[in-house]
Amino acid sequence: MSDSNGFVDKNLSNVVEDLGKNPVNSHHAQQIQQQKNDHRHQDALNHDKTPDQKHFKS
Repeated sequence: MSDSNGFVDKNLSNVVEDLGKNPVNSHHAQQIQQQKNDHRHQDALNHDKTPDQKHFKS
C-alpha cells in the first residue's frame, strides 16, 4: 500500500480500514453511514471557494 515515493497511500489505507468495520446492527450501520455523510459534507464546506456573501455591498 505504498506509492512511488515509498509512502503509505493514506486514501487506500482508509478504505482498507473502513472495509474492516462490521456494523453490529442496523442502528450501528446507520451511525457509520451518517458519519461518512458528515465527513463528506464538511469536506465540501472546506473546499467551497464561493465568496462570502457578507462582503458584498448592495
